[in-house]
Amino acid sequence: MSSTSTAPLRLAFEGGTVLVEGLPEDDARGLPGLRFDPRVKAFRAEAIWYRSIVESLRTQKIAYTDDARDYGPTPWPMRVSKAAFPHQTEGLDTWWASGGRGVVVLPTGTGKTHLANLAIERASRPALIVTPTIDLLNQWYDELTLVFNTEVGLLGGGSYDIKPLTVTTYDSAYMNMERIGSKFGLLIFDECHHLPGPTYGLAATCAIAPFRLGLTATPERADNAHTQLDHLIGPIVYRREITQLRGLYLADYKIETLFVALTEEERYRYESDRETYRAFLADNGIDMRRPGAWGQFLFAAHRSAAGRQAYLAYREQRTLALAAPAKLSLLDRLLERHNGDRVLIFTHDNATVYTIARQFLVPVITHQTKTKERRDVLLKFNSGEYPIVATSRVLNEGVNVPEANVAIILSGSGSIREHVQRLGRILRKSGSKEAILYEVITRDTTEEYTSNRRRQHDAYGGTAPTTQS
Repeated sequence: MSSTSTAPLRLAFEGGTVLVEGLPEDDARGLPGLRFDPRVKAFRAEAIWYRSIVESLRTQKIAYTDDARDYGPTPWPMRVSKAAFPHQTEGLDTWWASGGRGVVVLPTGTGKTHLANLAIERASRPALIVTPTIDLLNQWYDELTLVFNTEVGLLGGGSYDIKPLTVTTYDSAYMNMERIGSKFGLLIFDECHHLPGPTYGLAATCAIAPFRLGLTATPERADNAHTQLDHLIGPIVYRREITQLRGLYLADYKIETLFVALTEEERYRYESDRETYRAFLADNGIDMRRPGAWGQFLFAAHRSAAGRQAYLAYREQRTLALAAPAKLSLLDRLLERHNGDRVLIFTHDNATVYTIARQFLVPVITHQTKTKERRDVLLKFNSGEYPIVATSRVLNEGVNVPEANVAIILSGSGSIREHVQRLGRILRKSGSKEAILYEVITRDTTEEYTSNRRRQHDAYGGTAPTTQS
């Protein structure tokens, strides 16, 4: 080992990284995450390593000057007093005891926002709250403005106003963190299952914040990328499921699976299209159970007339299963049964949503709905002026509809997350309400398999299917 400089080391923040100046090229002192950058003749690490570097310097009793951190302790007294539920207190205390790093998993409607407010108060550092959508950005902005007696910054949706307490979106965070990553001591990632990945992940890796809190009801991802959360935020430190909180902190609920059947003509078309699609897969050696098979199918399908026919057949058989006309007849009976209730209708596609809108004269929300119109529809739904709203997938998360007590899922993906999120939309506690979720499945189609796959969650245990025609 070569001799080292007697001058104190210096930490600096630069473009989403931490520079450690004052060490010779061949002696990083065992500091984590460092690589020597010959351009500046100093060691450099992703900003996320800041805490570990500082802890290592302190452990080794190495003197250093910290010019990386552009903030100091900042008390955040809450001006709105609100008692915490036991799961909120437990989640907060467990997170803090884990070094102020980690993910707290709580079902939708059990107060993750209040837990975050308590974490902001506990950490007493400038805080950046990262959200997946503009709607959630606005909800958080309203909440923080109400709870804390301070001006709240906004980054996203056309705003660039950085304050010690700021709310942003994942898109704006990853694009700006190289510039602002030294300004916050606490990062809160709402719906943190969105974070893993090469782009959104920059919102975590380019920030020095030593305190990090992830919030989600559904951390697991089909691509297993949720394992990245351990590094980006911290491990899951506290978890409660719907079944553990139902009745007391969530509305009690029941689930009914209803089946409809295809007509003889629809069945013939379904089986014919299904056979065309499967024959093409077999001829081209494509196994849809393997990773990457969907991309392989799309590539092969667009190289020949037979492939294009197979793709159209796939689309047709899928539409017959997910949007069977019998589902709309059953929907008519369900809406009559729940006249006077607050009903959310979920589908997998926009076309079915617009069909429902025309047939039942109900408002809809899709990704095409303008922000102002969407806000108006939700306000009128919560007030009771609109008792029914139909939507595709845009209300799966990040919307507060406490009065909703009936969910009708006409179609969906195989995602467990999507199904749990849709259930969560009707579970927010409101008086003594009991919620009910209907799942409508087309009998003897691939939708039955999809239904079984997405219901692999303890929230659906013990629910018996009910046959309808």
